[in-house]
Formats: sequence, structure tokens, C-alpha cells
Amino acid sequence: MMKYASASLLFLLAIGAQAASAQQANLTPQQIHGRQIVTQNCVVCHMPSDPGAKTYGPPLNKAAANGDDQLMHQVIQNGLVLMPGWKYTLSNSDIDDVVAFLKTVPVSPAPASR
Repeated sequence: MMKYASASLLFLLAIGAQAASAQQANLTPQQIHGRQIVTQNCVVCHMPSDPGAKTYGPPLNKAAANGDDQLMHQVIQNGLVLMPGWKYTLSNSDIDDVVAFLKTVPVSPAPASR
């Protein structure tokens, strides 16, 4: 339970700035459901714990999978080399909801070099 709460908190902190404009855009019920799924399943690998920190997977935003909705759906469903597929956990509708939410998340600028 504590891990889930920590992951949720990390997600909210990491995506807070990115999602601010998405939240202001009055998310649809589909996008809200997608955000919930991302919070529960994706934050650990795809959201930095600190601003500018590296992640295990690429950042999730509207440019993921080159902005291609079908490719995003396919990657989420079947996975990649280091990413598990979610086809046994998420329905096609759930994955569509995740894609719909990700399309609202702006691309954040690359962190400055130190």
C-alpha cells in the first residue's frame, strides 16, 4: 500500500507541471480514466522522481511513439524489449483511454546540462 501511495505521489509531482495545461483543458471522462491508469501502472518507469532525473522508459507525453496513436496503442498492448505488454491487464478500451490522456500531456523541454 505504501509503495502505491509513494508511486502516486511521485506521479503527481512529476507530471504536475506537464499536466497543468491538460487539467485546465477540462479532460474528458476517457482522458480522466487514462490518467488514472497511467498513475496506477506507468509512473514507476516513465515519470522522473525528480525534475530532470532519468527514467527507465521514455517520458510519456503527446510525442511518445512519434505521436502515432496506433503505435502508442500497440506498444502499450504488446510491450517492447524492456517494457512488458499490458494486453492481459488492460482492455483495448483502457489502452485507448491511456492514449487519449497522453495526447493531452505536453512535451517538456529537455533538462539543462550541468
